[in-house]
Amino acid sequence: MKGEVILRVEGLWKYFGDVIALRNINLEVLKGELLVLLGPSGSGKSTLLRIIAGLEKPTKGKVYMDSEDITDLPPYKRDTSMVFQSLALFPNMTVYDNVAYGLKIRGVPKDEIDKRVDEILDLVKIRELKNRRVTKLSGGQRQRVAIARSLILNPSILLLDEPLGALDLKLRKELHVELKRLHEEVGNTWIFVTHDQEEALTLADRIGIMNNGRLEQVGDKWDLYEKPATRFVAEFIGETNLIDGKVVEVGDKYIVVDWMGEKIYAPVLENIDRGMNVSISIRPENISVSFRPKSVGEGVNIYEGEVVDELFKGSYVIYYVKIRNGQVIRATVLSKDADFDVGNKVYIYWRFDKGVTIID
Repeated sequence: MKGEVILRVEGLWKYFGDVIALRNINLEVLKGELLVLLGPSGSGKSTLLRIIAGLEKPTKGKVYMDSEDITDLPPYKRDTSMVFQSLALFPNMTVYDNVAYGLKIRGVPKDEIDKRVDEILDLVKIRELKNRRVTKLSGGQRQRVAIARSLILNPSILLLDEPLGALDLKLRKELHVELKRLHEEVGNTWIFVTHDQEEALTLADRIGIMNNGRLEQVGDKWDLYEKPATRFVAEFIGETNLIDGKVVEVGDKYIVVDWMGEKIYAPVLENIDRGMNVSISIRPENISVSFRPKSVGEGVNIYEGEVVDELFKGSYVIYYVKIRNGQVIRATVLSKDADFDVGNKVYIYWRFDKGVTIID
């Protein structure tokens, strides 16, 4: 994805006492994109968002917006607005008063406020609730009020810190569709923090994977799924088989890895050499299963094994196949082709270029 950079973070570190919350974060955010920061609790997502908002100061590093250094600017001098998980709505106010609050303190004339409040409430589809107190609203309605209150200020960047975390699963999924539509209609830049993988894959133009204060990889969903840069990314996005071994041969197209007595072919990487320890990620859907060995060509991995378990998923079945070195590999087969039972002797196979070689 290419475009104009609206926000740039350089060499960002954040310490809380002896705890390192962020470790040398470098990130570019593009104008108009919806970037999701995804990772487990404690990975540094919210800390990074708060630094961008000006609510925290970095220990080291810089934050630039439209090429201007905003690292030391207070929140009210930044062209950003933030939606918190707690929403932070004023419970004694109506929807109108909550949404209009930011404009009132900026001295915007009342007729202009009325016009803009109606427009933004139309956009989030709650105009009929304008005069209702927020304490009388459902969770999803309160969520829309919080987003409307931030969007009405027309920020260049909207920051959302796990805004749907308190909602039930069904409502979250409904709001995913609405948020995607809203972002496309408004057209400004959103940075959205979540630990929910499905939420990230549904909403994001690009995803930044965070782990233990590090930004492990940034890319679109296909990049992250098909070309994970680290073990953590491979395991965190979707399902995968991670195979560890030592490089014994290096060719032009592929390497040969010793995997507990079995040879495995995997894509060659620049600067890879014999004797190096590597991991190979192979997605279950890229593995074929058959009762008889297939005629295979160069660089194809094929192993004899036994089905030791199966997991029915409706449209597909996950088979767990134990091969001769004692390792168990998961393979996905469409239900219409799922003719295998636990105890069956089978063959599993895949081309070397269906795997991803990882050096952590």
